[in-house]
Amino acid sequence: MAQPQQTVNVADLDIAQLSEVRKQLEEELNHLTNSFAQLKQAQAKFKACLENVNEVKPEHKTKTILVPLTNSLYVPGKLSDPEHVIVDIGTGYYVRKTRAQAAKHYANKVEYIRTNVDTLEETIQKKRENMNYLTNLLQQKIQAETQGGPTGRS
Repeated sequence: MAQPQQTVNVADLDIAQLSEVRKQLEEELNHLTNSFAQLKQAQAKFKACLENVNEVKPEHKTKTILVPLTNSLYVPGKLSDPEHVIVDIGTGYYVRKTRAQAAKHYANKVEYIRTNVDTLEETIQKKRENMNYLTNLLQQKIQAETQGGPTGRS
C-alpha cells in the first residue's frame, strides 16, 4: 500500500532539520543542473547534425569534401549518393534516409529536447526559489538562536 504523503511546514522545523532539507534540495538542484547541461549538449549535437545534413547537396557529388568521422576528425571523400545520408538513431543503430527525412528527424529531435529543456528550466527555477526561501529561513532561525530568543516561533 502507498503511504499517504504528509505535508510539513518548513517554518516549524528546527535548524538541524532545515539544514538537512536544504542539503537535499541542493543535491536535487545540482542533479537537475547537470541534466540541463547534458540536454543542452545533446541539443547542440542534433543542431550540428541538422546543419551537416543541410550542407550535403547534389552538386557536391563530383567534389572532394571533408567527411566527419568524429567531432574533430575529418577525412577527404566523395559522395556517391548525395540524396541519401546515414543517420545515427541511437544505441549504435544507423538508418539510411533521404536528406529531407534526415533533416526532419534532427529537427524533431531538437524540438523535443527544447521542450524538455524548457520544462527542466522551470523546475530548476522553482527549486532555486525554494532554496532561497529555505536559506533565508535558516538564517533567521540561526540569528534568533544566537540572540538568545525563541527559534522564530511566536
